[in-house]
Amino acid sequence: MIDQLPPSTDFTSFIIIVRADPIICGHSTEARNLAEAAIAKGFESVHIISYPIETLQGSRLPLKPLESISPYSPGITVHRPKPIGDYKVLDGRLGYAISGEIVDLLHKQSGRTLIMDLYLVPHGQMVLNAVQSFDSIPASPNFVTIGEAVGSDITNVVSNALAAGQIGAAQMVLSNYLQHDLPVAVSQFTKDLIVESGQTVDAQLGTNFAQQLEERVQISFPAIDTSAYTTIEQRPDEINALMAKRGLQQDGYVMFLSRIAPAKGVDDLIEAYKKSQLYGQKQLVICGNGPMKGEIQQMAETDPNIRVLDDVSDEEKGIIMHACYAYCLPSKPRPEFIETFGIAVAEKMLSGGLGPVITTRTGGIPEASGSYCLEHEAGNVDELTACLDKVYSMSDEERAQLSNDARNFALQFDRAAILDNLLRLSHGG
Repeated sequence: MIDQLPPSTDFTSFIIIVRADPIICGHSTEARNLAEAAIAKGFESVHIISYPIETLQGSRLPLKPLESISPYSPGITVHRPKPIGDYKVLDGRLGYAISGEIVDLLHKQSGRTLIMDLYLVPHGQMVLNAVQSFDSIPASPNFVTIGEAVGSDITNVVSNALAAGQIGAAQMVLSNYLQHDLPVAVSQFTKDLIVESGQTVDAQLGTNFAQQLEERVQISFPAIDTSAYTTIEQRPDEINALMAKRGLQQDGYVMFLSRIAPAKGVDDLIEAYKKSQLYGQKQLVICGNGPMKGEIQQMAETDPNIRVLDDVSDEEKGIIMHACYAYCLPSKPRPEFIETFGIAVAEKMLSGGLGPVITTRTGGIPEASGSYCLEHEAGNVDELTACLDKVYSMSDEERAQLSNDARNFALQFDRAAILDNLLRLSHGG
């Protein structure tokens, strides 16, 4: 654990537990970026532990086409252990398998290992089950655990447990979080939510979670491969080829790219777009997948100005962002989800081009945008329409200046800098 390890000890391996590709999720991309940054930094081995493809395909989670998944760099291995046990084990078979995979990997490591889970539920439980199995073994591996709390840990699991009066479940999540050597949150907004949850549990149980969370939780913004976006403008042939392939015109469309879900405000965007001066002048291109895709596709089928692209690859994403007239993420708070950072917003800002970001101040989005964007009240269609009209009235110079300022702000989220910060914090810095 951290207090048992000398600060000079270097990490040689990295184990990440996450819902990885092909899931459409900013944190699967974050895990990939941390893995790539670790290899670039000289880690001997990096392992991503996730779920079998067939399990993901049988879930309700939005997925990318398998053929669109970019390969990982040499030195990064993705593990998808099969469930342990048979039909008599009603639940936990995958969790048991993933914990076992962590144990197997730790036995093979000769140096110091960093173990990080993204999503406390259930990955934090899997990690702690694995590392605690070494408590009675004399020659225990040398490791540090990082638990990253993301939006759904608090806004979904803990909040729902508190609302349902299942205080015990909330206590378990918070206790699990604090058992990690380094608990981190993806934004200050997320940390504030966590502390508030701790206060609610403390009020009912007489515990002191809130104080511990306030003192121990550190901020670690999601890691982004900034170079993948900032170099796009240097590849005009690729931009032109993709525009031709997709039947798009550079600066000829407003775009949305994220999960197509109610909390992302896609329905608000369509309504606002149809009322704006951009309607009929610029296309609306909606990129992504998710529970509302069918509904949005039906809307698009009756309107030639609206298109839905559900097969955008990682390589295409940045180019489509770079070439857009404006990027919109009208995210709004919902009981099932609140945007706790806004990775797609930061990615668009890094991609450059003339198109500014239009978004809200929901959750942690301001920490991603730095307010270098056009903002409207979440759920307010009239204000969103006004933002679209504002972009329509801006000169190319005004749009370029806002876009350039946004990119300069977002450079702080580079994956190498984020990994360095995690390593510093892991040394107790």
